[in-house]
Formats: sequence, C-alpha cells, structure tokens
Amino acid sequence: MKYTFWNNKGGTGKTSLCFQTITEYAIKYPEKKILCIDLCPQANLSELMLGGLLGNGGQKLSDLWENDGRNSVGGYFQERLANPYNVQVLDYHQYVSNPSAFNQDVPVNIDLIAGDRIIELQANSISALSITQIPGVDTYIKVVSWLKDLLDMIPEDETYDEVFIDTNPSFAIYTQIALTAAERLIVPVMADDSSRRALRNVFSLVYGLNLPSTIYNQYAYNAKLAAAGLPLPKIHLIAKNRITQYMGPASAYHSVLTSINSDMEAVLQSNPEIFTFNQTSNGIVEVRDFQTTGVVAFAKATPFSRLTVGRHNIFGTETQVRQDYLNNCKDSISNIVNKL
Repeated sequence: MKYTFWNNKGGTGKTSLCFQTITEYAIKYPEKKILCIDLCPQANLSELMLGGLLGNGGQKLSDLWENDGRNSVGGYFQERLANPYNVQVLDYHQYVSNPSAFNQDVPVNIDLIAGDRIIELQANSISALSITQIPGVDTYIKVVSWLKDLLDMIPEDETYDEVFIDTNPSFAIYTQIALTAAERLIVPVMADDSSRRALRNVFSLVYGLNLPSTIYNQYAYNAKLAAAGLPLPKIHLIAKNRITQYMGPASAYHSVLTSINSDMEAVLQSNPEIFTFNQTSNGIVEVRDFQTTGVVAFAKATPFSRLTVGRHNIFGTETQVRQDYLNNCKDSISNIVNKL
C-alpha cells in the first residue's frame, strides 16, 4: 500500500506524525519491507530519519546530496528532466539509502529516498514540461507519473510492502507527483479554522469538489487523471493533531473540531467513493499534543517506543520525559498505525 501524508496547510505536524507513524509501523511489523519517500524540499523527514538535530542528520543528508548521482529524490528528478516523457531503465537503488546505518533508533526494515532542496529549483522546469504541447503525448500525465514510474521499476522480488510519502503543504508539481503515486491519503489537521479551510482545499484540489467556477473543471487534477484512466488516492485518515487534554466540550477548539466532523460527514454522504471508510468514527483519529516528550523524541530522532523515561540532555538542558506523557504519545501513534 502507498500512503501520502498531505494537507494544504503548513504547521499541522505532518512530518512529525509521518516520522513516528513510519518508524512505529516498522517496529510493529519487522517482517515488512518499508520505503519512505521525502517529497518536501525542506527534507525535514529525511533529517529525522538520518539522525535529527542531535544526530547531525542535516549534515548526513547533505552528504547524500553530494554522492555521485545524488542519492535523493532530486537525483531521480535530475535524470527524468533529461528524458521527461519516456520511462528510462534506471537502477532505483542509486536513489535509496538505509537510514538505520546513520541512526540506530530507526528500524532496519525502513529504506529512504531522501528529500532534496534542489527539487524547489527543479519545479519550474518540471512544471513547464508538464504543460508542453506535443501531439499525441499527454505531457502532464507523463510528468506527474514520475514517482509512479520509479516505483514500477522495482523488481517484483524486491517490492516494498508499504510505501510512505511525505509532502510539501503546497499543491506544487512535486506534490502532484506524490499524490499520483499514492493509493491512500492521510490528512493531518489542527483545531483551527485554517485547518478546516485546508481540508476543504484537499477536497477541491485533489477531487474537484466545490470548485469556484466550472471553468476549472477540465483543468482540475482529478479530471486530468480520470481522462488518463488513473485512479485518485482515497482519503484513509484525518488526524486531528495536537489535541490536548484541556479541550473540553466548552472549548472554542471543540467547535472547530466539530465543524471538521460536519464537513467530513457531508462529503462522505455526497462523495463516498473518495474515502476508504464509510463512517466518520472510522476515519478520524485524535492525537494529543506531544509536549516535552515530542521535543525530546524529535531532537533525538527517536520513535516513541524506543524513547526512555527520565532526564535527557538536549544541548546542555536537562529535559524530563514522564512515563504518563510518553504513554499518551505511544497510544496516539498506535491509533494511527492500527488503522493502516
């Protein structure tokens, strides 16, 4: 199964959830072979996988970029820019690394195609190629299928059981490349109105629902994929992130979260085909604020289940991880993992 984490809004904790979900999934299923693809030019997920702040993950990521052939998604895009409309015979291994070699807390059954800041520079050229007019060639579909092509290159005896893709909040061309390769969509939201609007944007941008004008219909992402006979990813989970224990029924946050539920119910009734579930209760998970435990876990680039209780030195500051808070974090991620 191929999952993409995406919402049309930054700051929803998407990459944090992505890191913890992937690593905990790999710990729970050690027999499975997992591929993590970072399609965000900020490459924060890659830095975490490679060691995070305390493990010098940023430098390790830079080293991958400097490898011969560029050991990253940017290296693959660089190859495709030279031959954008024809599937080349490439060795996918040249873009893949195993983060456990850099970060001992990452399970060995996870492979990584690292993110790359260069894709922001490549984006203009990629977008231009997608709108080039060539008789008999659907250039847009050829381009947005790049990641799908790469996954199809993997030999059957090396196929990954699960693929997880992290994305940028924008609906840039590289995000569309990620969505085209995905089968299921995980959408993190926060308890604010901007998250509610962003969720509505997901419905519009990916599925063509409630577009502001009919003139957009033929140019919409969903229409282009449908014309090419390609399926859209289905929404599998809405993760209400950073929900705290203080958000009682009278909370202002509660009304926003209730509105998100109402929006979901309406779309479930009108367009059930875009979901993998048929009841809101099956497709929404609540994730409590990770608080200090999260700060420590992400500084050390460690899955919650491998984080120890007690004091941790974070750049000279003693930070305490409490058992009850750690249990809350573990439970939140387990709720997501159990629904995959």
